[in-house]
Amino acid sequence: MDIKNNTIALLSSIFSKEITLMVIAALPVFELRLAIPLAIFQFGFSFSKAYCLAVAGNFLPVLPLLLFFRYFFHRLENVKVVGKFFSWWFKRVEKKSKVVERLGFWGLVFFVAIPLPVTGAWTGTVAATLFEIKLRKALLAIFIGIAIAGLLVSLITAAALGLFAGCKVSL
Repeated sequence: MDIKNNTIALLSSIFSKEITLMVIAALPVFELRLAIPLAIFQFGFSFSKAYCLAVAGNFLPVLPLLLFFRYFFHRLENVKVVGKFFSWWFKRVEKKSKVVERLGFWGLVFFVAIPLPVTGAWTGTVAATLFEIKLRKALLAIFIGIAIAGLLVSLITAAALGLFAGCKVSL
């Protein structure tokens, strides 16, 4: 079993499917990219239920992360082990988020909305901090980005479901 399956199994043994889905959506790396397909394929949720819970779960850590990064941003770089990780992450985000630097609010929306690795709500909070986007604007931009990413992941999941619906698998 890999870390993804172990995480899902652990959370499912502790929480309801709904809470498990929200926690998965709130976790970095997994976010909506895993939460929505998981909700549809494994938990059997409707698209609307999967979308709403995943978007809510993905948005849960945004305000605490924004406040944490704004307060501790420069202090984190000076902590030995943690500082190396955060320095690496911040530099990587800065390289990948040129669109945020150029377009500000709408760049942040676009950056969060693309459901690919090294994008999403967690990385969007770092980008908002790096480019000093005001808190309210950052919250709104990240929420809009999450909502769009949720729609994109839902459409991709629906397409996959449509492709697999016509397939007959024999074992």
